[in-house]
Amino acid sequence: MPTPTPPSRNWFDQGGEAYARFRPEYPPALAAFLAAAAPDRALAVDAGCGNGQLTQLLAAPFEHVIGIDPSADQIANAGTHERIAYRCAPAEHMPVDDGCASLVTAAQAAHWFDLPAFYREVRRIARPGALLALVSYGVLELDADLDARFQHFYHYEIGPFWPAQRKLVDTGYATIDFPFEELAPPALDIRCAWTLPQFLGYVGTWSAVRSAREAGRDDLPGAFADDIAAAWGDPGRQRAVRWPINMRLGRV
Repeated sequence: MPTPTPPSRNWFDQGGEAYARFRPEYPPALAAFLAAAAPDRALAVDAGCGNGQLTQLLAAPFEHVIGIDPSADQIANAGTHERIAYRCAPAEHMPVDDGCASLVTAAQAAHWFDLPAFYREVRRIARPGALLALVSYGVLELDADLDARFQHFYHYEIGPFWPAQRKLVDTGYATIDFPFEELAPPALDIRCAWTLPQFLGYVGTWSAVRSAREAGRDDLPGAFADDIAAAWGDPGRQRAVRWPINMRLGRV
């Protein structure tokens, strides 16, 4: 078997080191909507909070916020705020008192949960009329001259290397069991203006890209990087990147 031709430049390694500086952030409008839909603004609980991307946004409209994640490392690197208390625990066993949460969120995390156990915990900690929000962002979109190449890479080239749970994220959790009185979500999105190194650095953080490279398929992300670089033009040129925000919203 011939050896794949290596990419002309290792964009992924270059950008991956800067991931913390350019990862997509949820817009403040998301927290504002969730606060308005909750019965009050006393307490929000963010399950599977990771490093606190959504948790920190919730600290603006809510009096108190609890961020919960099973990873001590994620908690250690989460952004702090005087209204936020972080706790290291799984979503299925949340260290939160009964009947006190006005909002329970899970952002880009619910596909890893034991959902029946998580839902039992939601019902235990929720006050009457509380809001449950399973939040995710979908497949990113690029400028028209770049998007077709990206979509082909995402779905057909790197797609087989995604874990099975990724499909749940891509569909906005549309197919999971959601035994709550459901509410219609608003149309929201995440928007960034990125340079080529920022964009490819972000792509390089994907578990599917790491799995492909570990499987000896550096040719797949390498060829994609070369194609996108050629179409992008000046690597320092900022291009629009958009992610649609998907939500399953339920009244507890």
